[in-house]
Amino acid sequence: MNEVAQVHFCDVTVEGERWPVIGWTIATSDGTVLVDTGMVDSTPELDADWSPAIFDWTVPDVVAVINTHLHFDHCGGNRRYAGLPTYVQRRELETALAPAYLEEWVRFPGESYVELDGDTELFAGISVLFTPGHSAGHQAVVVQNDDGLVVLGGDVTYSMRELIDGATDSIRRIHDLRPDQVYLAHHERPWVPEYD
Repeated sequence: MNEVAQVHFCDVTVEGERWPVIGWTIATSDGTVLVDTGMVDSTPELDADWSPAIFDWTVPDVVAVINTHLHFDHCGGNRRYAGLPTYVQRRELETALAPAYLEEWVRFPGESYVELDGDTELFAGISVLFTPGHSAGHQAVVVQNDDGLVVLGGDVTYSMRELIDGATDSIRRIHDLRPDQVYLAHHERPWVPEYD
């Protein structure tokens, strides 16, 4: 099973350009695993810096959350899933401090983080790959399904060109998996590699 679908949480403005903020659902036999939670509201500071357009999104039957990292546009909806296991790298949680992070969106009543140390298999056909760089504890999500190997890359890079070129050690770790599709959090279409 492990069917992957996109969730378009919101848009943010980066240097005058609108960027989508995408997360993913993974349909499993036990329920839905949600990868990242976008934004559900904003703050005056975020409005001034990022001009977010937040969409009315809901994901039913969520049994677990995986955060690629804890920047505001990727974990703002974690509060909706208080009490559910939320998988994050220990290093990411340790470094999720102001001013680089919106701490009240990371630490809130009922948060229930499951701290990981590096590459870990979480569920049948679903694992995380430690891909630091964008943040100290960034992780990509690797899904094996009927379409092959799908990588949900989060912010391993903002650039599709960097992804294709294998521009960093973390990106090269993804290449080494020889995935069939790689998604990035700020691009609606995946990279579909071609192999010789």
